[in-house]
Amino acid sequence: MKTIDVSARLSGKVLVVKVGGNVLSNDVSKSAFVKDIAFLTQLGIRPLIVHGGGPEITAMMEKLGMKPIFKQGYRVTDEETLKIVEMVLNKTNKDLVSALNIAGVMAVGLCGKDANFMIAEKDTTYGDIGYVGKVKRVNDKIIQLLFESDYVPVIAPIGVGEDGTAYNLNADVAAAQVAIALSAEMVIFMTDIEGVVKDGHVIPQLNVDEALKLIKDGTVKSGMVPKLQYAIEAVKGCVKSAHIINGKDPHSLLIKLFVSERIGTTITRD
Repeated sequence: MKTIDVSARLSGKVLVVKVGGNVLSNDVSKSAFVKDIAFLTQLGIRPLIVHGGGPEITAMMEKLGMKPIFKQGYRVTDEETLKIVEMVLNKTNKDLVSALNIAGVMAVGLCGKDANFMIAEKDTTYGDIGYVGKVKRVNDKIIQLLFESDYVPVIAPIGVGEDGTAYNLNADVAAAQVAIALSAEMVIFMTDIEGVVKDGHVIPQLNVDEALKLIKDGTVKSGMVPKLQYAIEAVKGCVKSAHIINGKDPHSLLIKLFVSERIGTTITRD
């Protein structure tokens, strides 16, 4: 009965799902994710996928003798690294689109360069870390057109500057900004850990003030920092809720939506 009620509530709503490279690099979790998206479309829900590709990018850099460097969870991106980022994300995008199409989902791959979908500028929040961008604006018209024709957009997090410069976007950043632009019902960050953890336990629910405090006092570190930061930004905008879940657990997306709201961490405005 609960599944029917939730399905009705979400029918026709936009659901932005950020799926990490750790989820997609595992055959079991990737297959489950693809099936979950297919199921959501059958219910009339409008999913939009933003994917990462971190593990594959790191593996390719190391294969080429390059040392990956991170600052506050962001990949330092020089010109050569940017080339690798674009190459790997393009392959990841097309592989995921293909898997979704095979599952009966009409998926279309995009990046920020397509129809100037995500206009970006250099992000200097943590100093000069190269071609790392922050989103200035999102062209939601192309997404609306795709939704009207029942397509599922699959977004690679590459932004483009006003002058045509490409920027590596943190996938969490891209997902949050797209969710805000589309006034999404929710944004879900599918990562490789259970949620926001404190003292060895997952925190099931946080409001904005509580989440900000965890970042400030150092409880949240490394790659979880941008996830929580942009979950906060999304809900401070017009997104009703943000969720951080372990996407490597098969069908965790459906479990979160239809079975147990207590898995992972949910962030709300109040």
